Amino acid sequence: MNAFDELTNNFSRLPGIGKKSAIRMVNWLLKQDAAYVQKFAQNLGSLQEKIKPCSVCGTWTESDPCPICSNPLRDSSQICVVEQPQDVSTIEAYGEYKGLYHVLGGLLRPLEGIGPAQLAIQPLMARIRSSEVTEIIIATNPTVEGDTTALYLNKMITELNLPQPPKVTRLATGIPVGGDLEYIDKRTLSLSFRGRSEF
Repeated sequence: MNAFDELTNNFSRLPGIGKKSAIRMVNWLLKQDAAYVQKFAQNLGSLQEKIKPCSVCGTWTESDPCPICSNPLRDSSQICVVEQPQDVSTIEAYGEYKGLYHVLGGLLRPLEGIGPAQLAIQPLMARIRSSEVTEIIIATNPTVEGDTTALYLNKMITELNLPQPPKVTRLATGIPVGGDLEYIDKRTLSLSFRGRSEF
């Protein structure tokens, strides 16, 4: 296998990139300035070394804790629970939510062997126990797995038996059922946050 084919295969493994798109990318890179391609390769090579999950919330960051967790102006009484780190970026982009986050790292999928132990559920419970959180906003996708995970989290929070348990809310269904948070427009996301409901 030559270098062209090898790089094409590497690109085609990226989500949403097929063989034809991968070939176009490699051809495009071959036409670019050598300094740009070298810098691109350098950035790619150091990606996992520089960017790690935040030890508090689990989102991608270069500094630990991340800028959101370490920002004293954020509302620490709210924690928005999301599936993946990219969901934090999606919510932050619309600029209305000012609380903290918690990344689960996936959803409950028993048939695929993903249970509570494979997700960051216990760290979330520890955060709820050790702080004065008044609201947990569950922002999992409105799918069967997302709903199952949301119900499980609500049950776990109830079972903490805290003297003043946090209110558990779920984003309103402005987000279409079966939709993916990553592809939702800002207006729909904004309405979903405003219309969130309590369990």
